[in-house]
Amino acid sequence: MGMGTLGLAGVLRAAGVAPDASLVSEPASLVPRLPHFAPKAKRVIHFFLNGGPSHVDTFDPKPALAKYAGQPLPGEYLRTERKTGAAFPSPFAFKPYGQSGLEISDAFAKTAQHADDIAVIRSMIAQVPNHEPSLMLMNCGDSVQARPSVGSWVMYGLGTENQNLPGFICMCPGGYPIKDAENWRSGFLPGVYQGTFIDSQHSELEKLIENIRSPHATTAMQRRQLDLLAELNVEHLRGRGDDTRLEARIQSFELAFRMQTDASDAFDLSREPAATRAEYGEHVHGRQTLIARRLLERGVRFVQLWHGAGQPWDHHDNIEGSLRTHAGQIDQPIAALLSDLKQRGMLEETLVIWGGEFGRTPTVELGDAGKAKMGRDHNPYGFSVWMAGGGIKGGTVYGATDEFGFRAVENPTSVHDLHATILHCLGFDHEKLTYRHAGRDFRLTDVEGSVIRSILA
Repeated sequence: MGMGTLGLAGVLRAAGVAPDASLVSEPASLVPRLPHFAPKAKRVIHFFLNGGPSHVDTFDPKPALAKYAGQPLPGEYLRTERKTGAAFPSPFAFKPYGQSGLEISDAFAKTAQHADDIAVIRSMIAQVPNHEPSLMLMNCGDSVQARPSVGSWVMYGLGTENQNLPGFICMCPGGYPIKDAENWRSGFLPGVYQGTFIDSQHSELEKLIENIRSPHATTAMQRRQLDLLAELNVEHLRGRGDDTRLEARIQSFELAFRMQTDASDAFDLSREPAATRAEYGEHVHGRQTLIARRLLERGVRFVQLWHGAGQPWDHHDNIEGSLRTHAGQIDQPIAALLSDLKQRGMLEETLVIWGGEFGRTPTVELGDAGKAKMGRDHNPYGFSVWMAGGGIKGGTVYGATDEFGFRAVENPTSVHDLHATILHCLGFDHEKLTYRHAGRDFRLTDVEGSVIRSILA
């Protein structure tokens, strides 16, 4: 039955038709599938600024901080993870951009040229001021329990349009970020939906993707090895019944074999014109962003671009120098991507997301001796995330923090709301995209979440 379904899936795929996710058996779980309704977006690229970017220095201007510079703020503004002091005005200049007049700081001056494509949510809220649970909340929808990641849910719902590349790819230069592969885990979903990690600090294919080529076997030899392995696995299953873990392992072997050709093409930036490479930037963030565009146009569903291992955006001190450096590394690639997607007619079907796990305080962080470190502490009470592209109404602002940027006071927006909106752009009712596990139907948004309809096109 499984082989028959695979054959049927191939016929349907060739005809441009695929059944609903609930009608597809596990062996055919990676075939492209139809969402609940006609989607605006078909793919996602997520710029993840791990560490927590400061919203009051990027996309949420707070002139009151300059007015009260050096003055103590009310007590509630001091309830942070570490000791903070007086109001700390942003060292970055904000100004309006585009016809919409969206205010953005000069830290992202190139991205700001696309202000009319961007919808900024200025009232995001997390749950705790710690990296690990906030990373899990933003990436997996739960800060405590082990849950599948957003990309895994997207794969479960939509499948992949390229059977020769992973449908969900995470690139992070320098190795794993904090919480490692838990950020792109499949959790209780079948393992075929888990993200594939790539250390994008490398430029050579053999280093980008481990074991992409065998030094010992020809392609024909590998094919015979996999056929023998398949026979052994079928024999193993015959006496034990279905096992989604084994099914995921079988598919991973087959995918690795098929990737040898397609990955060589997708990750080879020498095939891009020199002008395009220069537009993105001849550095790691420019390279990984350009690779991401090449992956998206080849049918990869979900690409997550991490800024780097550790917490690059955890600016507890010297925020002016550190944030300017880190923003400078991705501002050009983001702007280049938005321009490139527009030129190729892909932006209206690609959902672009920017943000981290929380924001930063409007007050200056104090060191052990009570001296200002000229940085900001963690702030989960109000921060910014922006989206652009498929299904998003650009040039818009949703929600607001208070006059100093500490707490969301207008339309507080949970991570569940954000996830519900992402799924909506992809054609899913977030309450109906479920998976039966441990006796109940689970979903990405748990039992909460509302679509942010005012930012939808």
